[in-house]
Amino acid sequence: MIQFTETVLRDANQSLIATRLPYDKFEPILSTMDKAGYYSCEVWGGATFDVCLRYLNEDPWERLRKIRAAMPNTKLQMLLRGQNILGYSHYPNDIVRRFVRASVKNGIDIIRIFDALNDVNNLKVAIEETVKSGAIASGAISYTTSPVHTREAYVKLVKEMASMGVSSICIKDMAGIMTPKNAYDLTSAIKDAVDLPVVIHTHCTAGMAFMTLLKAVEAGADVIDTAISPFSGGTSQPATETLYYALKELGYDPQLDEKAINEIADYFKPIRGEFIASGTLNPVSLTTDTKCLTYQIPGGMMSNLLSQLKMLNASDKFEEALLETPRVRADMGYPPLVTPTSQMVGSQAVLNVMAGERYKNITNEVKAYCRGEYGRTPAPINEEVKAKVLGPDYVPEEKVYNENEFEETKAKLGDKARCEEDVLSYIAFPQVAEKFFDDRIAQEEKTLKYSIERLD
Repeated sequence: MIQFTETVLRDANQSLIATRLPYDKFEPILSTMDKAGYYSCEVWGGATFDVCLRYLNEDPWERLRKIRAAMPNTKLQMLLRGQNILGYSHYPNDIVRRFVRASVKNGIDIIRIFDALNDVNNLKVAIEETVKSGAIASGAISYTTSPVHTREAYVKLVKEMASMGVSSICIKDMAGIMTPKNAYDLTSAIKDAVDLPVVIHTHCTAGMAFMTLLKAVEAGADVIDTAISPFSGGTSQPATETLYYALKELGYDPQLDEKAINEIADYFKPIRGEFIASGTLNPVSLTTDTKCLTYQIPGGMMSNLLSQLKMLNASDKFEEALLETPRVRADMGYPPLVTPTSQMVGSQAVLNVMAGERYKNITNEVKAYCRGEYGRTPAPINEEVKAKVLGPDYVPEEKVYNENEFEETKAKLGDKARCEEDVLSYIAFPQVAEKFFDDRIAQEEKTLKYSIERLD
């Protein structure tokens, strides 16, 4: 038996259209998705939270509750960045615990927990609270290749996560660089090391994902991440229907309703067409680029990089920015390129290219990274670059977290925060959330005024 996690409501659209899929676009198909027989549907986490508030004018918590109500029979899954939660910096333990509890309360069944640096210290609290809240904690390897990322190192990481209480292990290949052989070998090694289900997540960016998933299944993988065909391929995941047919013919039991997945595909085809017509879906994101084996750029990072350069009227510097990305990554100690390190490395690469001088302009995130605020780096940071980033007079200081942040933030927001979830939204994205709250109040006042005028 092989099971499927459907990614169209989170990673697939994040990778192809920078997460710009509003709730009303997919609401009519949720009941069909609920009948498809998926192991789970990834619907939340990652960039969905930020984008809902910033661009879609949606409350991400309400979005989750509506999906939960429409899909009562399917496990809903989210992606959590460990101590980063869904933001771009570390949060106090109390905030991590509150966020996990609120996510489960609002409808999440599975929390896939990863750390951009594979630092287990950044996973511990989130895993503990997920298990305590009664949800499934899935420990994720941020897969990458470098001189320090060996199979033995990954197996050691898996054993540490297993000892923390995870119920499954995910190999999270965010850049689509895992070859079929590496998938087979690593899956086999993990299955030998721990008695836990193994989930495989990859992207089609380099064109290997279908082969990679087949070899992982052959090695004993239990669940694979796929995307319904209109939102598959390119920087997204392999197509759900294609792998359903292939695995069924090979003698596996795919556990999916064929009629339902075909209906889902038919539903999303015109939606894909709308995003292509509007320019939101860049055709480059749908193509195969084997150079990503060198760049190691994940799908969401690729679409954001294209968008960033377009806003700067510098689309012609795309290839140059791609070449600079692995150089910055090596300088930073070979972090896996996944949020938030992917944005950090990508943004710094763009700054280096735009300035025509490396590290002339430096992001605050890179400065925090070099101060050690994101955790232990896989390899040492380039000392020359570190000195340039932090300056010659830098003296390390231990970061002190405010363990009263929630109560202080709640008091600060006053009536603007109507529930615990609002406070957590603000803590994750202060300026964006506050604007959302202000717009919400303005819209309610406008609606009330209109109702009164109609009564008069």
